[in-house]
Amino acid sequence: MILKALNDYYRRKQADPDPRNRLPAFGLEEKEIPFVLEIDAEGRLINITDTRSGDGKKKIGQRFLVPQGVKKTSGVAANLLWDTAEYVLGVDTRDKPERVVEQHAAFRARIAGLPVDNDAGIQAVLAFIDSPDRARLEAQSAWPDILASNPIITFRLRGDLDLVCQRPAVVAAVLSNGGCETTDGICLVSGAASAIERLHPAIKGVWGAQTSGANIVSFNLDAFNSYGKNQGANAPLGKPAVFAYTTALNHLLARDSRQRMQVGDTSTVFWAEEAHELEDLFGEVMRDNPDRGTDALKALYAAVQSGKFARGDADTRFHVLGLAPNAARIAIRFWETATALELAERIRRHFDDIRVVHADYEPEHLSLFRLLTGIALLNKADNIPPNLGGEVMRAILEDLPYPAPLLNLAVQRCRAEQKPTYARAAAIKAYLNRINRRNKTEREFLPMLDPTNPNPAYRLGRLFAVLEKIQEEASPGLNATIRDRYYGAASSTPVSVFTTLLRLKNHHLGKLNKGRAVQMEKLIGEIMDGLADFPRQLPLPDQGRFALGYYHQRQAFFSREDKSGAD
Repeated sequence: MILKALNDYYRRKQADPDPRNRLPAFGLEEKEIPFVLEIDAEGRLINITDTRSGDGKKKIGQRFLVPQGVKKTSGVAANLLWDTAEYVLGVDTRDKPERVVEQHAAFRARIAGLPVDNDAGIQAVLAFIDSPDRARLEAQSAWPDILASNPIITFRLRGDLDLVCQRPAVVAAVLSNGGCETTDGICLVSGAASAIERLHPAIKGVWGAQTSGANIVSFNLDAFNSYGKNQGANAPLGKPAVFAYTTALNHLLARDSRQRMQVGDTSTVFWAEEAHELEDLFGEVMRDNPDRGTDALKALYAAVQSGKFARGDADTRFHVLGLAPNAARIAIRFWETATALELAERIRRHFDDIRVVHADYEPEHLSLFRLLTGIALLNKADNIPPNLGGEVMRAILEDLPYPAPLLNLAVQRCRAEQKPTYARAAAIKAYLNRINRRNKTEREFLPMLDPTNPNPAYRLGRLFAVLEKIQEEASPGLNATIRDRYYGAASSTPVSVFTTLLRLKNHHLGKLNKGRAVQMEKLIGEIMDGLADFPRQLPLPDQGRFALGYYHQRQAFFSREDKSGAD
């Protein structure tokens, strides 16, 4: 299912009328190449062109369309007319001189084996390899970087705009080679007889995976094989289908792709079966870009309300794939496919669930990244539990309850720092409302203060916020309030602290003017009217309700509409 959807996406991009958006034809791939050797027709080096841009160690080479690379293993295997400096130049950068000799010989043999007669570019490259001018090479300014990093290198003939590997004769030879192999199986994607790919190209761009790439489909031990089949024969995919799905996935995972996002340790890509507005909206509402995200969210809400999109049909299938590193392989963290309208409705429901009142200077809506970092230790992405991001995304896409660790982590951070924040309150409200919606055991929590909510834990949180407010007004400029001393105990064992706090309240009320004191007494009475007793302990979900009640009441005190926080 996943591979077929990726294969279909490749076919769609191949048919794109804009050549800038097309994916490479079978047998070709886009490759980042930092250095290009400029040579003349006799094979003499003119100079080394540095294609990189950026600063420091973050320099990025220009991307070129080149013959597809071979699957690199522990053996020697050369790419056609491009490869690392060891293969192309025969320079030893890792103290393995014997291996470099083999690599360089394999590189030349691959070029010499091309069925191309008298092409000027091919002849010039072979001449360069046979008689390299080492002194001129080492005099180039790029030479120290080449020795240090063993980068990808290729050739260009002087006077040409294209690389040698892009010359018509070379491309024709590469493309014709795909049809000369004998069929030896039935492709699981196309259902047609095809030459089965033994080793699939690596998938790159999955955060945390090997830099050289990893695989979704691979069989490297006998225990994984069945019926005497080896490697790719255990999941027979034709060479065209393998090229299509790997090319499409690497395109979606590319560094500059607008159809990928990072959710914790999960690299997430998304696409539609045809050009669709949701391909733009999905990434914008989930990424951490408040300005663009707000506009995208408004467009998404409008599409859900009207049932129409500016581009694409409501019933177009939309796919979301979550990938995570797993040693030399890639694990499928989640896979969801639904109509564009169904998925947009689920995303809207998520943002409704996490919507909560907040300060004017805070973002109108929380991206998934801000939601998760907001409940992590020190608000750092590195401290988000490994699987939490993927599980939250799965809950959004499949309209499931949020994972329990979301509530656990939010409540723990509230207690540890004695402070429910915007993100923590949003996470708690979202978790509780989805549970309430399924179990129908209590009313859902509103984004703002709900004075009529009868839940005891929610009312205790409100009461604690009122007692803190009385203390702040009675003794302005305090370095620490009752929240700093008692929040943890009040939210977990209310009976142990609330009797003390209510006694202290009388002392603080005596410092307020009579009107304000009466107003606060009335508010306390309204809150306690729904409390039969102070519980000995509050379980974790009730600690979440306590935090939400506290947060709502505090926000109500600061709102322009209601300075008292009362109805």
